[in-house]
Amino acid sequence: MEIGISTFVETTPDVHTGKVISHAQRLREVVEEIILADQVGLDVFGVGEHHREDFAASSPAVLLAAAATQTKNIRLTSAVTVLSSDDPVRVFQDFATVDGLSNGRAEIMAGRGSFIESFPLFGYDLSDYHQLFDEKLELLLKIRESEKVTWRGGHRPAIENRGIYPRPVQDPLPVWIGSGGTPESVVRAGQLGLPLVLAIIGGRPVQFASLVELYKKAATNAGHDVSKLPVASHSHGFIAENTDAAADKFFPSTQQVMNVIGRERGWGHYDRSSFDAARSFEGALYVGDPQTVARKIIHLRKNVGITRFMLHCPLGTMPHEDVMKSIELLGKEVAPIVREEIAKWEKDNN
Repeated sequence: MEIGISTFVETTPDVHTGKVISHAQRLREVVEEIILADQVGLDVFGVGEHHREDFAASSPAVLLAAAATQTKNIRLTSAVTVLSSDDPVRVFQDFATVDGLSNGRAEIMAGRGSFIESFPLFGYDLSDYHQLFDEKLELLLKIRESEKVTWRGGHRPAIENRGIYPRPVQDPLPVWIGSGGTPESVVRAGQLGLPLVLAIIGGRPVQFASLVELYKKAATNAGHDVSKLPVASHSHGFIAENTDAAADKFFPSTQQVMNVIGRERGWGHYDRSSFDAARSFEGALYVGDPQTVARKIIHLRKNVGITRFMLHCPLGTMPHEDVMKSIELLGKEVAPIVREEIAKWEKDNN
């Protein structure tokens, strides 16, 4: 059972002061967070790609590279790479570089992305949203398989027997599929035999069990060994010494972010009652003291089948020291509880 952190490197206004942290400062803070996550024994750290003012990481690979030589064990992944609007050649080269710098700890989490700013920025038509992803994923996997590539598609110039360098330490370089939870996306990941990451950020997490089963069925039908295909989840959360403090610290920035995005997407108003319902045992927020969060992760593992849990922290702008404390508690207190319980459970069920 792997446990880690994901971040979108947000630079939203501080809910208490109204001040906005600079992109530069937030980027440096995230490097410190990755280093700490490695020191406290977490397994993975993911950085999401965005192209708007309230997010600082438009190039996750560069940020991960900054931490690669300052860490020893933690895996370094995008969360996600918006592959539809990117060039698969450059994506592979960037993460092969991170893989070299980290001596084999890089991963790519490829997704369509839930934000669309990158499409007009890089000259792509949103009407090609699905076709772009399918074509570019095909090319990325082809580059991963072979040093020399010949390829033709409809949205990128052809490649005629060209070498793609550097080559990564890992062979193959891990490529995960990030999904918001649509049946089509999980079936495609299964058919391709690629690891799956589910964004479980609303509703009841146990409802995702049917998608995991659908994924495994598609993988089995395609001839893949599902025992070798990990399934991860990405969920919002925050840990403090006691549950009330965790909730009170995490709610203000969460409410701000959810309502900003909600206005953009036509969602209803997000209030404290919505927040408290989501942090209940069956809800999708992993907020509380270490024991509370550990119990929820264990429940998710046993009932949904995920083998990697990524806590998305912070959501919005929070004090750096609070984020660092949350990471420390996740690594030193939550992870040992989860790993011990899951190891016993797996032994009893094998």
